[in-house]
Amino acid sequence: MSFRFRGPNASFGMGVADHGKNAFLELKRKKVHRYVIFKIDEKKKEVIVEKTGSPAENFDDFTASLPENDCRYAVYDFDFVTSENCQKSKIFFVHWSPATSRIRAKMLYATSKDAFRRELDGFHYEIQATDPTEVDLEVLKDRAH
Repeated sequence: MSFRFRGPNASFGMGVADHGKNAFLELKRKKVHRYVIFKIDEKKKEVIVEKTGSPAENFDDFTASLPENDCRYAVYDFDFVTSENCQKSKIFFVHWSPATSRIRAKMLYATSKDAFRRELDGFHYEIQATDPTEVDLEVLKDRAH
């Protein structure tokens, strides 16, 4: 069973597979994953999990998992220490749309993004990136503080 989007993007019929919702909840609540990479499966007309990263993986592992020439949605659990020496965690939603990806893929991901975000509630920040410099660790640090 998959969840179907409602609202303005309903015509695209992209649902979020149960595994996708569960992977996000495991990242958010249980800290089972450091990140989750999602891709749109056009044949199934749903968003599926392409890869999950273990808590031991780091930001370089995450960015290496983003394809060079194709779009993805991703969620990254960013741990950091504040200037008051408090351990914090913020969840980033990344809309990865490299300039070299197909126009069709860019349009599909762009038109499905808002509905996807509504399905997986709980992001602190959003980053739209077209090249690796826009999803750099320093970008996350600046946003989180």
